[in-house]
Parts: sequence; C-alpha cells; structure tokens
Amino acid sequence: MRIIRALREMGIRSVAVYSEADRDALHVRFADEAVCIGPAPAAQSYLHMPAIISAAEVTGAEGIHPGYGFLAENAEFAEVCSKCKITWIGPPYGVMRLMGDKIRARAAMNESGVPILPGSGVIESPKKLHEVVERVGYPLIIKAAAGGGGRGMKIVDDPKRLVQDWQSARSEAQAGFGNPDVYVERYVRNPRHIEVQVVGDKHGGFAHLGERECSIQRRHQKLVEEAPSEALDEAVRERLLTAALSAIETIGYESLGTLEFLLDSDGSFYFMEMNTRLQVEHTVTEMVTGIDLVREQVLIAAGEKLSFGRTRLPRGHAIELRINAEDPDTFAPSPGRITALNLPGGFGVRVDTHIYEGYVVPPYYDSLIAKLIVRDTDRERALWRLRRCLQEFVVEGIKTNIGFHRRLIEDPEFQSGKFDTGFVARFLERRSM
Repeated sequence: MRIIRALREMGIRSVAVYSEADRDALHVRFADEAVCIGPAPAAQSYLHMPAIISAAEVTGAEGIHPGYGFLAENAEFAEVCSKCKITWIGPPYGVMRLMGDKIRARAAMNESGVPILPGSGVIESPKKLHEVVERVGYPLIIKAAAGGGGRGMKIVDDPKRLVQDWQSARSEAQAGFGNPDVYVERYVRNPRHIEVQVVGDKHGGFAHLGERECSIQRRHQKLVEEAPSEALDEAVRERLLTAALSAIETIGYESLGTLEFLLDSDGSFYFMEMNTRLQVEHTVTEMVTGIDLVREQVLIAAGEKLSFGRTRLPRGHAIELRINAEDPDTFAPSPGRITALNLPGGFGVRVDTHIYEGYVVPPYYDSLIAKLIVRDTDRERALWRLRRCLQEFVVEGIKTNIGFHRRLIEDPEFQSGKFDTGFVARFLERRSM
C-alpha cells in the first residue's frame, strides 16, 4: 500500500502480486492491476522468482519494487530483473551482493574508514575458531555471513561452549539462508542500535537523512524506532553521519540504504551491517525530513538526480511503534479475523496498515499488521501524542501488542531515553517479578 500510494501520486500505474492467502489484502484491491503468483507458502509465491517475472512480463510492467521483505535484498533477483530488461527499484545487484556478504561488507567499511569491531573472516574449523578467539577475546558473537534477524547468531562468554555454539550457529545459518558460513566479532554488551538513512543517485550524488534510534527490540526484532536519537551529542552525530557518507561513496551506492551501527556507552560506534532496501522504519525519517523516500527511490531508479543536498536536518521528533498480531504477554502469533477496528488519527499522526474490519490475518507471514507513527516538536510531546493514539487504537478479534506498547511508554527507563538493546529483556523481567 505504501508503494502504491507513492506511485499513484506520481501518475504511475501499479501491478500488485499476491498469494492465494492474500487474495483479500488491500494492496490487491487498490493496485491498478493484480496477479496471483501462487499458493500461500512463500517459497511457492513471494519467493518464486519466475512467477514474479512472468507477472511483470504479462502486464508490461517496466519496473519492480521489492518492498522490504522476501526478495528485497536478494541480489540474484535484482540481477534476473536486469537481464530481463526490467528496472530494479533498488541498488545495483553487485553492490547488494557485496553488502549482503557480511564479511566482505566489513572489509569494504574498513577500507572506507568506518570503524568495525575486531573480528574474523569465515571460520571453517575449530582450530581456526580458537585462533581467532585468542585475538578477539571474550565475550564474542558468532554471526551468519549471509544472515540477519538473529538467526545463526550466538553470544559466547563461556569457553566451554565455544565449539558447540559455533556448530549450532553453522546449522542455523544453513537452515535459514542455505549457507553455513559464520564469522566472529567482539561482542558489545548492551549497546545502542543506531542506523543512518543514506541515499545515492546514478550521477555521483550522495546524501544522508540523519539517524534513527532502534534499540528497543526483542530477540533482535525491532519494536520501536525514533528519529533523531537522544543518545548522540553533536560531536558523535557528526562523526557517525560523516562515516556513513564515506561508506556509500566508497562502494558507489545507488538508491535508498541503511547503515546500522552499534553505539557503545563511551560514544564509540562500530559498523554492524547494511540493509540495501527500504526499511520498515523509513517512516520516522520521512516525518522529520518531509521527504517521500519511496518517491525518491523510484526517481533514482528512473535516472533522476537527488532532489535535495548532502544533508537534510530533522525537524521535531518522530516515533514509530510496530503493531503486531501477537499475544502481548507471550508474543505468540495471533492470526484470525478482525471483528472491529478503530485507527487513531489527528495532527502529527500516521498509520501505515493493510488491515480493515473483516480482514483475516493469515498465519503464513510476518506478524506486523500496522505501523503507528507520530511526530511533534520534541520527544516528550511525541510520547504524549503516542499515549493518546494508543487509547484510540482498537483491534478486536485477534490479539495484538498494543497493550505491550501502552505499558512500555510508561516505563521510566524508556521515558528517560537512556536505554539500550537490553531494555526489553529488563522491562519484561520487571513485569514478571
């Protein structure tokens, strides 16, 4: 829906693809055309490249926007589009392949002068593992080279578990990404998770649109995002944003992208990974900059120059809450029919969603059903606006995490802005006592 809206405002016709499970989804209803590409399982529909390419060819579509899930960061699919003379609305597949390989990405960032944590290349044997650990030290984290979302990731601070956790990470990486390669980095305990929105065009134009605060997460899955971050003073912010610009200039980046960093308590920051796509949380950047990022992404793919300069200073403060179809206490998924719905609105409020009263949330895909975004002049006022919106937000027939968010924003640690990636675990522990 987000992409369809941007295209319609640009006078561009849209074609939606959908699985049989999403036959009644809003994007199917509001696109100019819609093509069913297979049954509910993603491997037979949204991940099935031939079906998507066929839909584009049958309808005469000139470009494909991959959104922010499924094939959005799949370099092979981007290459297939190129070979089929279909415009890929994203970065070149060579850059996607580089930054999708976390080991090569670390090397590229190191070359551009971006700080990286002490770490290793691919570790294929216990002997190599022990050699790396002698240099990196404990605690350390084992990561999947081709992964993300917490899969293939193990934190190790007990030498007795080192080999076992390495083997387990390799197995998870193979199962989740079809690639068993893992590497090691020094582990930073309870850092902040800060990311920078970057953009480049086909004419050598590069820019950043400030940072986002993404430390509120559970099991490496983000729940709340803000812009700007309360954790950065101006000196650290300047160094971080300068490093992000240097990174995309070094690799010749085109389109939207996000560089993710770990911020230590002493103000040191380290490159973590790059997302070569539109982010779920792009909305908070749009709210504080006034730039339609999807439109910018489409214009860049069409060969246009950036519509703004190297920087765009934020105005005010924006916060996004991810509303998921899940139990607010156990976080178990909660698919089913929505029997009643009331969405909040008003000044400075945005809700991006595909749900409506009577819609059936399927059990096959991610549990995200809406994004609630507010903006105000500062963080305190934005939180007051969030309180009001959460009181108005009603979803019946399924369980959602709206109740979790209501409790979260009343927590003193969250309100102070002085939290880190370990916050949610502490918050849940306090509630269980």
